[in-house]
Amino acid sequence: MKNASLEGKNVTTRVFITGTAGFIGFHLAKLLLAEGFIVHGYDGMTDYYDVALKQRRHQMLLQSPGFSATEGLLEDQALLDQTADAFAPDVIVHLAAQAGVRYSLENPRAYLDANVIGTFNVMEAARRLNVQHLLMASTSSVYGANTEMPFIETEKADTQLTIYAATKKANESMGHSYAHLYNLPTTMFRFFTVYGPWGRPDLALYKFVDAILDDRPIDIYNHGDMYRDFTYVDDLVRAIRLLIDAVPVRPADGVVDEGDSLSPVAPYRVVNIGNSDKVRLLDFIDAIEVALGQKAKRNYMDMQMGDVPATWANAELLQKLTGYRPQTDFRDGIARFVEWYRQYAGK
Repeated sequence: MKNASLEGKNVTTRVFITGTAGFIGFHLAKLLLAEGFIVHGYDGMTDYYDVALKQRRHQMLLQSPGFSATEGLLEDQALLDQTADAFAPDVIVHLAAQAGVRYSLENPRAYLDANVIGTFNVMEAARRLNVQHLLMASTSSVYGANTEMPFIETEKADTQLTIYAATKKANESMGHSYAHLYNLPTTMFRFFTVYGPWGRPDLALYKFVDAILDDRPIDIYNHGDMYRDFTYVDDLVRAIRLLIDAVPVRPADGVVDEGDSLSPVAPYRVVNIGNSDKVRLLDFIDAIEVALGQKAKRNYMDMQMGDVPATWANAELLQKLTGYRPQTDFRDGIARFVEWYRQYAGK
């Protein structure tokens, strides 16, 4: 597969990451700093969940001399431009977003502001600064009502079921147009149910562990008959790190290798990042109980509006591009999360 490469430049590569006080952005910044990258973080510190958790993450990153940060919203184009211009990045990794499938049912406008307008502002900065590679987060939710699994990047994804998923699909379309118009190398990654230490309090694993330890019941949707491709956060950010080097190149003849999501008319690619393993929700909960040594009080409920019964990633393209694929067993990942949570929450 045709790719330019940033390999060998990592000691001096300057990476601008949006969302560094967030779950995934924090872990990615930590990994890049450990490898010698210079990183500037940009985060809005919104109160969608506990701001103290976000501040703790940033405090840890600021212990590294290679890290600096700016607090600001993506919608604040003047501040975003000023910050990006001053830092002069080689690479931009755009992770900041209004997250959460369920919250998008309550406050859809927040998703348009942050995920559409905010992403447009990031793309404009990338275009103006002529960065070597723009990488942006999408989600497995863009596959929506698709039923053929495992999900593969080359299949159509036009049936999103929530505004959150729709804004992420819009980001993919916007990214393709900018890649085509301005020859801006762009990689979109679709995340599959990411979990791990320092995770978001609105994510299922965090909520389940917190409730079980407090002897509160947990809500189990669709009576537990749901499947997710759980991806451990360390595996995810390792994949992003490797994709930084896999810079897409516009095919000169418009011919694309079979199985590659590279656009025939732009230096643009979509890549799944998942564990390639469909895990039943009830098995996931059983593993939490084992890790905690405590049984859950289970409140079985009907499927929630906008939710999907299953996700499952085909990660062959990621492996072809990077030689890597996530492989942490969900039982091991849950045990690591529980160890972190007990220490963090003092429980």
